[in-house]
Amino acid sequence: MESRIRHTLRALGYSLEGLTAAIKHELAFRQELAFAVVLLPAALLIPTDWLHRLYLIGALFLVLIVELLNSAIEATIDRISEERHPLSKRAKDLGSAAVFLSLLHLGVAWLVTLYLWWKNA
Repeated sequence: MESRIRHTLRALGYSLEGLTAAIKHELAFRQELAFAVVLLPAALLIPTDWLHRLYLIGALFLVLIVELLNSAIEATIDRISEERHPLSKRAKDLGSAAVFLSLLHLGVAWLVTLYLWWKNA
């Protein structure tokens, strides 16, 4: 039992180290985190039902998660080789596209929720 607790605590430590590294080294993550700091309270204050609120918060977390994965892909590619290669470019471009789609999803979530709120006000 103690080893499970130790393993869980170690895993938590690695996760916190990853978040710290993202904040320290990844400008895009810091920018998206700043958006989350503003939009999370806004999602909680918007007069809407809990399902829309959950949707907005989930969309925020999705952006942060996808950005972390994109940063991991980029770091891995750079670690393997800084040489320009079409597959390296493709991997980085695919990660960037995933971030773009998550941001698009966030925008749609907010626009739909705000439209429904305005329509029902």
